[in-house]
Amino acid sequence: MSIIYSVIFLLLIISLAVCTIAARKSPRVIGGSVAFLNCALIPPVLGNLLLLVSNGVMISAVGCYLYFIGMDLVLFSLINFSVKYCESAEIMKKVSKGAYVLLAVDSLQIFLNLITGHVFSMDETYIEGALRYSFVPHAGLAFHRVVNYGILVAIVVIYIIMIFRMPRIYRERYSVILYSILLGGAWMMLNIIDRSQINTSMIGLALSGIVIYHFAVRYKPMRLLDRMLSNIVSEMTEAMFVFDPTHKCIWANEQGCRMAGCTENELEKAVEVLVEMFGDPKRHSDSKVLERKVGSGKDMRHYTLEENITTDENGRVTGSYLSIRDVTEEKIKIEREMYFANHDRLTGLYTKEHFFDGINEVLNSKTKEEYYIVFVDVHNFKLVNDILGVTFGDYALKMIADWIRRNMTERCRYGRLEGDTFGMLIPVSDFDAARIEDELTHFIVKNGKASYQLLIHLGVYKVDSSTDRDISVMFDRAHLAITSIQDEYNTHIAYYNKELREKVLWDQSISGQLEDAIKRRDICPYLQPIADVNGDIIGAEALARWIHPERGFLSPISFIPVFEKNGMIIEVDRYMWRCACEILSDWQKKGLDMFISVNISPKDFYFMDVVSEICSLADEYAIDRHKLRIEITETVMMTEGEDRVKILDSMRAKGFLVEMDDFGSGYSSLNMLKDIPVDVLKIDMKFLDSTGDREKGRTIVKNIISLSEELGISSLTEGVETEEQYRLLSRMGCRMFQGYYFAKPMPVDDITKLIMDGQNKE
Repeated sequence: MSIIYSVIFLLLIISLAVCTIAARKSPRVIGGSVAFLNCALIPPVLGNLLLLVSNGVMISAVGCYLYFIGMDLVLFSLINFSVKYCESAEIMKKVSKGAYVLLAVDSLQIFLNLITGHVFSMDETYIEGALRYSFVPHAGLAFHRVVNYGILVAIVVIYIIMIFRMPRIYRERYSVILYSILLGGAWMMLNIIDRSQINTSMIGLALSGIVIYHFAVRYKPMRLLDRMLSNIVSEMTEAMFVFDPTHKCIWANEQGCRMAGCTENELEKAVEVLVEMFGDPKRHSDSKVLERKVGSGKDMRHYTLEENITTDENGRVTGSYLSIRDVTEEKIKIEREMYFANHDRLTGLYTKEHFFDGINEVLNSKTKEEYYIVFVDVHNFKLVNDILGVTFGDYALKMIADWIRRNMTERCRYGRLEGDTFGMLIPVSDFDAARIEDELTHFIVKNGKASYQLLIHLGVYKVDSSTDRDISVMFDRAHLAITSIQDEYNTHIAYYNKELREKVLWDQSISGQLEDAIKRRDICPYLQPIADVNGDIIGAEALARWIHPERGFLSPISFIPVFEKNGMIIEVDRYMWRCACEILSDWQKKGLDMFISVNISPKDFYFMDVVSEICSLADEYAIDRHKLRIEITETVMMTEGEDRVKILDSMRAKGFLVEMDDFGSGYSSLNMLKDIPVDVLKIDMKFLDSTGDREKGRTIVKNIISLSEELGISSLTEGVETEEQYRLLSRMGCRMFQGYYFAKPMPVDDITKLIMDGQNKE
């Protein structure tokens, strides 16, 4: 029997060595701890083997020391393994510190047995008639056993706690380790109680180490994985079905059972239900992923079906699984996003980009049909928002969009460009101008108690398929057509024509020539004299004139409005201010005591520091600032009035005089006279026109002159063309005059000669 046990112990030592090497090479994190544990089990097994085969006292004693100290090492390695295996168990980490100290103390006292003999001594014994030596326990061995079994019990308790704390599906990984430790510990306890001559408990201890190696390093907990995967799949929102190789449904998650309308015991019905709902996938497509629609209208649902085949290591089909996902909400979201990517959110019409793409598609189709590009604009739409509110304004835009839809055919394209502007592409044959004019004449928007009649203008451009390529340019031309009826209320449709085209080309041409015209002084100042009550010239107004090298003298109306619109007027004004300073400087040298009025455009205030510019020029030419008068119009004060008042105050404080031009021709009010800091009021002679009630006109002019005088503001009447007007205004109290009665605007040299001749006569 001893030979059999010897062979068993030897085989166990070899097995433990193999497990140690294999665990050490394992890539798993726990591999090092498992290798340490299996290696630690070799000394106590080897010690028992020496006791079993040796008949010498020295070798038998070595076997005892290997066994006792080896058991301390086994428990040390078991604690180390358990700490890493039970990572979340803080109690294991706390127990390990005290256990390491106890094991170290126990190992030390076993070594001291060589001197003191307090742990064990050797005694002769016979096993199967052969002389052998066994240990005789003393007091120190009791301490050793208490430490070993106490630590072992603590480890067992901790594993039991871990089993009860963890979810059920994770208990397997701890329960197997616990059972193997209990097996080894119980076997050792029985061996002590039985007092057998051969310590067979080493077999159980070694087997525990091998079991731990297998479970911790080699074993894959398939039942654990099966439960986990089952729970995961059951909690998925997708419906899952698993089929065997014969296409019989063998498993379905909760969502799958609900979809198929069956229980876990009725899964054979699932295939029939699925085919009825989605059809047979193999008949429709070879793709693994299919899309299916179920139902109709508002009840329609969208699904994606994905089927995968599973095979074994030999490539044989072992079954398949089908995943069905309800993607209705995703589909609706995508469709909504795609809709709003191409449609305006407020009106539901196409966006500008998608609308232009539609126009390109039509025009590139090589159709022989002729088309109109129509630009739709709401006149003064800002007033609608200001008066009736943004909500009413949005409602009005929706009504315009509805009107466009009603008037469009399938051959038309239409969309919202931006703000209150819309666009249409209409076949010429479908464009009913008379009907549209009639509908727009009575376009009234009503929302609750509020109502408003919108003035809608349509600019129409006929597409020339042989030349037109840029859609934006075509809409610009259609928009340009609206400018010809911008202030008309009885006409709603305007057509782009050759004259408008020529105007656009002309505007572009002169805008491109402005810089060179200023450099060459083709643009030059003409001065219109200003006379006093005696008819003597006391100053002049500087007016821009263009002597074109090819077209000759250009009327100001042909270029000033263009530059006002595109903002280039600031270059003209800056140049005219410099010219005025040059003239005043020259007049000062010639002893001429005259002033010059220069115009300031509203746009000058947006693009430059007007005060700084004019002061800099006055200083550069060393002129008397009172001789350079700043002439503004009432439109300058229409926006940012408070800021403009501060600017005018600053200019007056720096020595310049400020004139208000064209008073009475626009939106002038007495409030302006109160708030605006001006020195001179230029009164428009339109009050004395032959049309209307002349007596009322005279009364108004007389009172304006009288009022200005009382306010300390000088009056200057412009547009005086006859002696009768001059005499009449003089009697009313006016002291300065400007108009053709005295002189037309003239070149600088001519007015200089005129002034000097007048002074020489005196």
